[in-house]
Amino acid sequence: MPTTFRYSLCMLSAEPGLPVAVPGSPARQRIVSAAIQLFAERGVGGTSLQMIADAVGVTKAAVYHQFKAKEEIVIAVAEAELARLEAVLDGVQAEPDPALARELLLARIVDLAIERRHMESVLTSDPVLNRFFAAYEPFLQVMDRFYLMLLGEVSPETRLEGGMLTAAIGGAVMHPMARGFDDDELRSQLLRLARRFLGIPG
Repeated sequence: MPTTFRYSLCMLSAEPGLPVAVPGSPARQRIVSAAIQLFAERGVGGTSLQMIADAVGVTKAAVYHQFKAKEEIVIAVAEAELARLEAVLDGVQAEPDPALARELLLARIVDLAIERRHMESVLTSDPVLNRFFAAYEPFLQVMDRFYLMLLGEVSPETRLEGGMLTAAIGGAVMHPMARGFDDDELRSQLLRLARRFLGIPG
């Protein structure tokens, strides 16, 4: 189960070129943006409040003024990532043709995995974020939207199928065997293999 969550999260949670959507003051936004980068590099457990403060260029007291504990920053990071995931699904769902919507979602999954191929290895395996999302009902609901759009229904079987697909794509972009591919070639190959997995012609 954690593998399903971590790869689904990482590949759907970043709209290319868009800033992190964080509710609250600009100070909170800067802290959460810095935390996301540090969590990706060091993991939640390896990131201290002092590191976050240094990355933002403020004192630790200034971070405490916005967040009472690191756990609150973890929640804010998770909610920001969830908001970006929802934005991706909202954009895909605007396509009225279900077949085209599925193609668009599949392409987005591959694009976002490739975009994060050089930085996602720590973030995707972080046990703190995995545990949070595994029990976070809003995330589970968004993932059911994903399964419905990609596979046409929500069931234990489709959750497993969607998890296998996203885990395979997320694992492939970080695998040593992918290092010989540039981004365009890797994108083409992953789309071809993903369509075969889903039984999509072409």
